[in-house]
Amino acid sequence: MSGSEDEKPSKPAAGGKPMGMARFLKGAAGSSSESSDSDSEEEDESDEDEDDKSESGDDVKVTIKSAKDKRLDEMEAVGKAMDNAVKINDWVAITTEFEKLVRQVERQTNVEERVPAFYIRTLVSLEASLNAALAKEKEAKEKDSKDAKKKLNTANSRALNTMKQRVRKTSKEYEKEIQLLQTNPDEFEKQYGVQEVVQAQAAPKKKKAKTDDETLEGKAGDDEFTTVGKGGKAMHFTVESIFPNLQLIQEARGRKNTDRAEQIKILEKLLEVAVTVYQRIRILLALISARFEYNASIYSHMTTELWTSAQREVDLLISILSSNPLYSVEEITPDYDESIERNPETVGGVVRTRGSIITFVDRLDDEFNKSLQNIDPHGTDYVERLRDEKALYQTICLSQGYYENTKQEDPRSRVIMRRLEHIYSKPDAVIQALEAPLPNSTSPPSMMLSKLGSSTALIQALSTHLYKSGNTVLKYRGMLCHSYHHAFHNDIHTARDILLMSHLQEMIHSADVTTQILYNRTLVQIGLCAFRVGLIKDAQVTLQEIFSTQRVKEILAQGLHQQRHQQMTPEQEKAEKQRQLPFHMHINTELLEAAFLVSSMIIEIPLLASIESEEQKRKIVSKPFRRLLDFADRQVFTGPPESTRDHIMQASKALQEGDWERCRDLVYSIKIWGLMPEANEVKEMLASRIQEAALRTYLFTYGPHYSTLSLSMLAQTFSLSQKAVTAIVSRMIWNEELPTTSLDQSAGVIVFHHVELSRLQQLAQTLAERVGTLVEQNEKTLDQKQGGSGAWGDRAEGAKGGRKEGEQTQERNRRSDRARGGAARGARGGGRGARFAQGLGNRMTSVRT
Repeated sequence: MSGSEDEKPSKPAAGGKPMGMARFLKGAAGSSSESSDSDSEEEDESDEDEDDKSESGDDVKVTIKSAKDKRLDEMEAVGKAMDNAVKINDWVAITTEFEKLVRQVERQTNVEERVPAFYIRTLVSLEASLNAALAKEKEAKEKDSKDAKKKLNTANSRALNTMKQRVRKTSKEYEKEIQLLQTNPDEFEKQYGVQEVVQAQAAPKKKKAKTDDETLEGKAGDDEFTTVGKGGKAMHFTVESIFPNLQLIQEARGRKNTDRAEQIKILEKLLEVAVTVYQRIRILLALISARFEYNASIYSHMTTELWTSAQREVDLLISILSSNPLYSVEEITPDYDESIERNPETVGGVVRTRGSIITFVDRLDDEFNKSLQNIDPHGTDYVERLRDEKALYQTICLSQGYYENTKQEDPRSRVIMRRLEHIYSKPDAVIQALEAPLPNSTSPPSMMLSKLGSSTALIQALSTHLYKSGNTVLKYRGMLCHSYHHAFHNDIHTARDILLMSHLQEMIHSADVTTQILYNRTLVQIGLCAFRVGLIKDAQVTLQEIFSTQRVKEILAQGLHQQRHQQMTPEQEKAEKQRQLPFHMHINTELLEAAFLVSSMIIEIPLLASIESEEQKRKIVSKPFRRLLDFADRQVFTGPPESTRDHIMQASKALQEGDWERCRDLVYSIKIWGLMPEANEVKEMLASRIQEAALRTYLFTYGPHYSTLSLSMLAQTFSLSQKAVTAIVSRMIWNEELPTTSLDQSAGVIVFHHVELSRLQQLAQTLAERVGTLVEQNEKTLDQKQGGSGAWGDRAEGAKGGRKEGEQTQERNRRSDRARGGAARGARGGGRGARFAQGLGNRMTSVRT
């Protein structure tokens, strides 16, 4: 075949189309036999290659593509790009490619060439895809938030509507051709002359593609393979190409148009090719980082598949490093050439690779929590996802064992903190389930549940290590977790002592947000613990501050508090949501409220009965409880109790009336007590406290009307033993709550000595109380200016003692003197409960953004 003959265009087939057009239509008809390699070879062939082949004497037929055929190939490439975009529902890309295709068809019509059949088929297919996408979008909008993931984003939705208009407009221009294709496809094919030409040229190209594939398979051995990358370009991976490919991937990180999914696939293939330990370490470090960087947004979380793959690869990396002690991954290393192989012989010691396993562990943990935040906690998906915590906990323990062996102190403390955060708030059974599958090599025996025997000992060992780490933040967080765990197991005294020794009450306002949240959770758990063990006053003091803020869920990171006159920006709302704890770590706020209100009821109701003046009435112990009680008193009609508050308010009214049995029954009927493991013991404790509060209320209310009261009658009325009644009355007399009362045990009666104060005495008593309050305020202000914390208490006690001695010399004011002296003794000798209240009172911190 001469050169002049080659330059002539090929003759048209029966349908009037040239042979090049037949090749294009064959590809457009959907045949997948023509490989991308053969297309690229045909485009790159030149006259020079053809002359060489002719001189060699081989019978090889070479076709030179004309300008028309090249235009058809370009349109076919655009069509394939549109098909790929339709598969992923990317209408922005479809709009761009469709505009390109329209311009190409316009150029073809300008040179008086017929519109290809491929273009008509594309219009029909595109219209069908449009209708399907519009139907799905409409369905997603009707379901609104339930199917939010199915809804298109704003740009994609706008592009979809744009394509709808453009396709309709274009389809009107080719209405006859489209109608012929839809009604009579055979006639359409006959007119365009497609079938015979396609079959004539399909065979040689199939054969060529097969030959290329066979050659490719012959080249690929056991340690290398070939994959097809973006744009149909063949990519060869061998042992020698590992480091150059890693360098290319490293340079592409962070770029705008980087295909992250393709990078992950390349790294996975490189991992299969790697043969040395150093190669596998380098590839795993890059692969894990690529998985974490797949989601560009900091607010979205990794998919479960990506997270699981990353977790397994972190385990693999740790196992490789543990089994090869001469290789190490460290955050700070000397500079080295990343393009060459390194081993202990060439390095002359331990091969140190730059990387951070603790960063991978932190990111795995954060992504796990983030995924739990975005899953409905009341569905089965949450439970399924929560099962992955066992694998994550094993990864944390594996990394701890690795850092123990390599003596890296700072990463070891950080990973121990992560381990502690997973178990400090869990029951023993859950901790045992997490620890059971751990091999002995994961962590030292001194930090394994199987060796220590109890979860408390395990928490103690982990916390003790953090105390000695030298990291202040980790030390304080370890103390809070340690205190929380003891409170969770009803060890109130140990939990309280750990918290008071930390002195966090004085500096928590300057701590980071996560530490403040942990501090609030610990205080709340201590308050619940005090309630469970019967320390009602301590529980009320501890829980008082949190409920006075009226933002319980916010300061515990269990929900958002929307203020009436303030609105958060979208960025602030996203930041707040990121701080929220997963649902399984929440402390039940209804149970908290029940404990606080019942404690306030037991303290406040007797106090209200003892108040004699309006000025004393304004001294409120619990403002939230008093507010709810006042609201309940204003109700004209009270129906059966429904909520927890209703039960407690009606129980409070019954206690005020002396009906302690009804009060007890109403408290018992609160269903939330069932969430406590020791619900029966708590109810029995509450019954005894209610009986004691009812007796105190009765004495305060009706004491002024009696001259004597029988102890046996009181014991019978309140179902208490006479010994218990005697103890309660004696304590009230000692605390000056019944200042003019004495106890005659021989007669078994309480004797009330009524003393009527003159007007002058009443005014003197009021004046003395106000002066005492003023002195205390002055002492406190002076102490704050001088910067002291403990001296004010001593000065206040001394001032109170001095006032008591002066008052005792005044015989005319005997009752007033005794009352003030009792107050001073109560402040000095309140015992552990008073010291606990002083240590924890007014220390609750709230998280504000």
